[in-house]
Amino acid sequence: MNRLEKINELKSSIGKVLVGKEEMTELMVIAILSRGHVLLEDVPGTGKTMLAKSMAKCLDATFRRVQFTPDVLPSDVTGIQFFNPKEQAFELRPGPVMTNILLADEINRATPRTQASLLEVMEERQVTIDGETLPIPSPFIVIATQNPIDSQQGTFALPEAQMDRFLLLIKVGYPDLLEEQQMLKMYRENEPIDSLEVVLTLDDIKEMQQNIKKVKMTDEVEMYILHIIKETRSSPYVEVGVSPRGTIALMRASQAKAYVSSRDYVTPQDVKEMARYVLAHRLVLSIEGSMRKTKQDALEEILAKVEVPVEAGSDRS
Repeated sequence: MNRLEKINELKSSIGKVLVGKEEMTELMVIAILSRGHVLLEDVPGTGKTMLAKSMAKCLDATFRRVQFTPDVLPSDVTGIQFFNPKEQAFELRPGPVMTNILLADEINRATPRTQASLLEVMEERQVTIDGETLPIPSPFIVIATQNPIDSQQGTFALPEAQMDRFLLLIKVGYPDLLEEQQMLKMYRENEPIDSLEVVLTLDDIKEMQQNIKKVKMTDEVEMYILHIIKETRSSPYVEVGVSPRGTIALMRASQAKAYVSSRDYVTPQDVKEMARYVLAHRLVLSIEGSMRKTKQDALEEILAKVEVPVEAGSDRS
């Protein structure tokens, strides 16, 4: 199969488990191929964990899960040096971060100290345990889930530094009536996830991750990205705009969007679509802005303000 057939087969496989989540599945593929991390957000029971587990099962990759609670320690995530009485020596025991896909379930139930233990591994693809630095397997992606109801007992909002390390924030949402009826039929006698098979190998993923970097982008599209980012920093409703890390994230996600659409060039529409998932969670609203708007509202206003460039013809570089 060619790349598009493999990607479509992956999305089709996920569709056997989650009904009506085609767009969300494509966003997950975009994140994996962009080497980016994903934060899935919505109330419990909407399929966040099932999506992560289904994606992992369709990839020939190692998979670990951490169920975050307030009593989970940083060493429970990254690993620890422990004393082996039999050998009379300290030994290194790596944590669940030593994997290809890490499901950080209900990450906002962990304390800020434990949340911070993921910062190094998410950004630098390495983990330091008692002064010893270990590389993380490649590819590596964190798929985190969180309950947005911050008033619920035992939750801790993720700080801006942590949010900035997620490529995408995806709100899962409820299925509509017909989709939920189809779900009932699917789950009546079977567990669809048990039937999932590997669609993409690690070599497939690594090759696609390299190919995404070759997707072309005109100067006009680059400037469109930069104007959007600049506007986030000057909006009266935003106290802290998008960082340079976010600028690069939007570029890479736009390239991946074009790639999964079977194009070798980025369009302004690719940028605009991906900006909604890449940028909103990186904004810090001003006091006035938080009283009037959500982060998504502020971003939509910014996107409406920035002029969309006219696509060039076939001459793309």
